[in-house]
Amino acid sequence: MTERNDDDREDMGSAAVRPEEPVTTSSEETVEVLVGRAQRGDGRAFEEVYRRTADRVYALCLRMCADAEEAAELAQDAYVRAWERLASFRGDSRFTTWLHRLTVNVVLQSRRTKGRRGAREVAEVDLERYGREAVAAMPGTRVDLERAIAALPGKAREVLVLRDVQGYKYDEIAEMTGVTLGTVKAQIHRARKLVQEALER
Repeated sequence: MTERNDDDREDMGSAAVRPEEPVTTSSEETVEVLVGRAQRGDGRAFEEVYRRTADRVYALCLRMCADAEEAAELAQDAYVRAWERLASFRGDSRFTTWLHRLTVNVVLQSRRTKGRRGAREVAEVDLERYGREAVAAMPGTRVDLERAIAALPGKAREVLVLRDVQGYKYDEIAEMTGVTLGTVKAQIHRARKLVQEALER
């Protein structure tokens, strides 16, 4: 995994999930139409939005925190936040892009809150359990790759997922995480190296 320019997207194989991918459904109503109905107070429309997008949101949370129970809680928090802020969605981007950005912010805020409380030490990731959860949440995923990502230190895992899975630019990640651009680049470089070493074992 080598460094690339900001506009490049690092290919992490089948593990990659792009927030710009449209949510495909068999229903005639698109997610954007359902969101419009939800913004007008239709709770059932938002429930359908949840059903169509929940797997991706959970998968994002799982990749960022590498803990199934925490990921489920964070995903629920993200939907509560999305419902509360639904009026602020203006349709300038896909709803799924907006939702993924909001979810990332929920995860990062949770990390900051835990850090302030002194809970910086995180229990070692159960890689076997994580592998099973990853396959269930992300069918077709490369388990060895997912385990390598999960085994990364928390900060390194977060920035790698934001860059190489979610496709954010370095400066966006620096802004979201509150660290310098140089630190972000160094963390991503280190994370890629660790993942590569894990995959070569």
